[in-house]
Amino acid sequence: MHKFLRATMLATSLVVAGGAFMTPAIAEVIYNRGSAAEPETVDPHKTSTVYEAHVLRDLFEGLVMQDAKAELIPGVAESWTVSDDGKTYTFKLRENATWSDGSPVTAEDFVYSFRRLEDPATGAEYASMLYPIANAEEVNSGKAKPEDLGVKAVDARTLEVTLKAPTPYFLEMLTHQAAYPVNKAAIDSMGADWIKPGKLVSNGAFTLAEWVPNDHIKMVKNPKFHDAANVKIDVVNFIPTEDRSSAMKRFEAGELDSYDDLPTEQLTDLKAKFGDQIRVAPYLGTYYYAIKTDKAPWDNVELRNAVSMAIDRDFLAEKVWNNSMFPGYSMVPPGIQGYTSAAATFADKSQIDREDEAKKILEKLGYGPDKPLKMEIRYNTSENHKNTAVAIQEQLKPLGIEISLLNTDTKTHYAHLEQKGDYDVARAGWIADYQDPETFLGISVKASGNNYSSYNSPKFEEAMAKAAAAGGNPEERFKLLGEAERILVDEVGNIPLLHYSFHNIVSPKLVGFEDNVMDVHPSRFISKS
Repeated sequence: MHKFLRATMLATSLVVAGGAFMTPAIAEVIYNRGSAAEPETVDPHKTSTVYEAHVLRDLFEGLVMQDAKAELIPGVAESWTVSDDGKTYTFKLRENATWSDGSPVTAEDFVYSFRRLEDPATGAEYASMLYPIANAEEVNSGKAKPEDLGVKAVDARTLEVTLKAPTPYFLEMLTHQAAYPVNKAAIDSMGADWIKPGKLVSNGAFTLAEWVPNDHIKMVKNPKFHDAANVKIDVVNFIPTEDRSSAMKRFEAGELDSYDDLPTEQLTDLKAKFGDQIRVAPYLGTYYYAIKTDKAPWDNVELRNAVSMAIDRDFLAEKVWNNSMFPGYSMVPPGIQGYTSAAATFADKSQIDREDEAKKILEKLGYGPDKPLKMEIRYNTSENHKNTAVAIQEQLKPLGIEISLLNTDTKTHYAHLEQKGDYDVARAGWIADYQDPETFLGISVKASGNNYSSYNSPKFEEAMAKAAAAGGNPEERFKLLGEAERILVDEVGNIPLLHYSFHNIVSPKLVGFEDNVMDVHPSRFISKS
């Protein structure tokens, strides 16, 4: 066991002084938080995965945040108002918001940070998320200067943000790490080193103390955080463990207090062993395969559709994922109030009929057992992802599809996708950044840094633009988003496979780890007995 995993006890010997016993020193409260992968970075503007989101949610605070139940709460902004036309948001910042170096967090910090996110030189994967802000897309594409972005510091404690159209999910969007402020002075003085342990100036409940790659990230309570008095954890150790079975052993040994995934093939046994410490319930996420739409032969929509059609999603959900996931035929999962997802047209057909139709398409295109279609599936390290890929490999083999598998660690896998590396099909997943269909559809617009499939459809772009312009009419907007999803699904811009449930294992020692559809669990709201 690593030394950092052991709670360091201060002296507990009783000392007699003047006939009275001195109170023993209180032990440091340490939360050993298991993670299925290691973050690539702690720069909020250069992240893209949920593994980074969990860490950054503890280190930084945006204008607004989410509480233990994933409900919207004030962050750096203590209050805000919205103009009658829904396009101008005015945020009043709290007086006691400070950086970890003691300097105040000001409206100018957010102006700088939003401009940095949209600056093309930053290369932010999530730059497109803030495109609802006036001129954001123009700045990000180099057609306008950062100074043209619709953000303004009215004074030190007042920030004004102007949108190009009413955006119902805007406030919830600001809970995402891409909208967190970064410290200009630290970046200017230290350059790329500003994110290193001991140097990172942040404004969240914790500060970065150590980062030993593939071992742990240590964060300590930030005494300058405005709500520090209510933060019960002294130290959070994020401990990356990609091998899910090893994580279960570490949990059982007491080395981990929680872990954010499970080896689902062991789910029945795990439930029997750990009881209600196993937490499995639906949450907003889609497990999908990105497919290189700009590379032959995958640029053929008929071929993409045949591959998608032939995959037995019921088998994946029931046998591979042990009923801990749900068959998925749409990019937007169920559960968003008022929205009906657009499912693949073959969703209601039997699996036999799907396979027969897929076989006919493949034969028409010249593929079959005598002339196999060769396809590589890339996936990031996980027994669950491996088992999914192997199952699909077996399902498609009788149709004359010859699949090879390529596994890399999570950091390498996503870096390859983000850098538009060469591949055929790659495992990916999307978890809602906010409770709105746009978060699942926006990743497929041409400009999105998360458009791993390089999908580029003028029809889809037009539908998404119309939906954005209809922000003031929620019903019309959802209708237009549904039309956009129909185009995306019909053109097989991605191959949705499953809809998520969260798979957590949580020690009964933890209090405040609340199940929620966003699977968000800020350490500041958790205590440990």
